[in-house]
Amino acid sequence: MADANTPARKPIGRPRGEQSENAARRRQQLVDAAIDSIVELGMSATTLATVAKAAGLSQGVAVFYFKGKENLLVATLRHHYEEYNALWKSALDEAPDDPVEKILILALADLDPRICTARNLALWNSFWGEAAARPRFAEICEAYDRERYDRLVALCEQASEHAIEGWSPIEVADAFDCMTDGMWIRLHITPDFMALNGGRQLLARQAATIYPAYTDRIMELMKASLV
Repeated sequence: MADANTPARKPIGRPRGEQSENAARRRQQLVDAAIDSIVELGMSATTLATVAKAAGLSQGVAVFYFKGKENLLVATLRHHYEEYNALWKSALDEAPDDPVEKILILALADLDPRICTARNLALWNSFWGEAAARPRFAEICEAYDRERYDRLVALCEQASEHAIEGWSPIEVADAFDCMTDGMWIRLHITPDFMALNGGRQLLARQAATIYPAYTDRIMELMKASLV
C-alpha cells in the first residue's frame, strides 16, 4: 500500500501536447479527405465512410472525431473559409495605402490561382447549393462573407470622391462582389469559357470605368497580377 505522503504517479501515456497534435492532425486529415470526396462524389454522396476511405482511416475514427457527417461538413466549410480569409486579408495588408487600389486588389484576390482552382470552385458551389437548406452552412457563409463585404464597402466609402457620379459605395461594392461571384460560378460550370487572366482584365476595366482617374494605375496593378 502506498504511503499517504508519496506523490501519486502520473498515468503512463503520451504527453498531452502530443495527443493534441495527433488529434489536430487526424481532424485535418479527415477534412482534407472530405474535400476530396465532395469534389469527386458530390455533397449528397459524401458520407463518413467515403471520407474515412479517402483518408485511409477507419470509419470509427471519423465517428470519434466528428460524431456525424454534418459536423464534418461544418468543419470543412470553416477550414475552407479560413484559407480564403487568410489570402484576401494578406493581399489587403500588402496593398498600397490607397482605397481604390485596395478595392481592385481585393477583387483580384478572388482570381488568385491559389484559391480559384477547379477543386475549390467545386467545393464552394457544393456548399452554396446546400446553404439554403442547411442553417449551419448559411450562418457560416454569412459570417465570413459579411466580414469581407463590410471591408469592401468601407473601402468604397473611402474612395467615393473618385467614383463617377451616380455610383454609391454600396452599388460599387455589390458590382464587384456580383462580378467575382458570377465568375466563380461560370468557371465552375464551364471552365474553358474564360481564363483567370481574362477575368482579371474584366475586373480592371470595371474598376477603370468606376474610377476613371485611376485608369493607368489600375491597368498597372492588373498587369502585375497576370500569371
